[in-house]
Amino acid sequence: MLDWLYTAISWVMKQWHALFSTFLDPAGGITWALSIMFLVVTVRLILFPLFVKQVKSQRAMQELQPEIAKLRKQYGSDRQGMSQAMMALQKERGVNPLAGCLPILPQIPVFLSLFHVLRRLAPGADGLYSWDDTLTDQAARAKLFGAPISASFNMVGAKQDAILEIATYRDIRIVAMVLIVIMCVTTFFTQKQIMKRSGPVEGQAATVQRLLLYGMPLSLFVSGFFFPIGVLLYWFTNNLWTLGQQFFILRKLPPPGSDAAKAKAAVDKPVVDPRTLAPKPGAKPVRPKPGGPTTSVTGTGGPAAPDGTAAANGSAPQADPVDGTPTAGPSGAAPKPGQTPQNRGKRKRR
Repeated sequence: MLDWLYTAISWVMKQWHALFSTFLDPAGGITWALSIMFLVVTVRLILFPLFVKQVKSQRAMQELQPEIAKLRKQYGSDRQGMSQAMMALQKERGVNPLAGCLPILPQIPVFLSLFHVLRRLAPGADGLYSWDDTLTDQAARAKLFGAPISASFNMVGAKQDAILEIATYRDIRIVAMVLIVIMCVTTFFTQKQIMKRSGPVEGQAATVQRLLLYGMPLSLFVSGFFFPIGVLLYWFTNNLWTLGQQFFILRKLPPPGSDAAKAKAAVDKPVVDPRTLAPKPGAKPVRPKPGGPTTSVTGTGGPAAPDGTAAANGSAPQADPVDGTPTAGPSGAAPKPGQTPQNRGKRKRR
């Protein structure tokens, strides 16, 4: 039923093997190791858009946490009402909680397919899927540090007999054990980075994170004794890619509330150019009365009125900025001490 998937994985490895065989030994272990490693690169490049969606979904869920906390207080023990309110809130904000699993789900069948293909590899076996007999035999005999990539720490049956004719159990177990330890250590640091990327969580989510942090490396340590060396190399390469990818994401999109996010927001904050606050050409600043708005006078307009608007024809009196006494406009003369503009006009009529 899954032969099409096994064939697809074998075909990708075959293409990378053909490329590296142009300058490396086609039967060499390094050629096949690079083919497995670049199988990881191919899969992860295809899944990169899903990884970006995963990060955005996690950040959106973090932004909803205050509102979710309010819903918990509102509904209390009413789980059905809480569930419906949560779904409505997520639909309103366009948040898909399943998006966090998008990059992981497609990797599972790829991992199982590679495990299936390498498990069936053995010296002298018939061609597998898109490989002919010669290519299959080369892959079965290819050694990485003296251990065939198709061998595993624990082997039984006819495959064990065929593998032990070309390698020793000692070399196989040393290489397998080293890769198992490296796989578990990189998995632990990958989970630590995932926790850092998702930001602080509480309650059940925090418990799940702690279980994954220690549970995944432990489960891989136990199951690694049954994985072929090629599968261990695949998992190790996948962890290295994840570490690098998450390091890039944490630098470009730091989790909200972290020091890195605050520093990035301060750097990205727009800076106001002081020159934009200066008066326009031909205008001069006007000092208002204490508590009044700041205005400017242009070369053609009138002085500012007490309410901040320009006076008509430039004839309105203006307060002196020093002692607050009224002064004349541009076309008039300054009044004498103790004389208002109205009294001055009456004396002229007399």
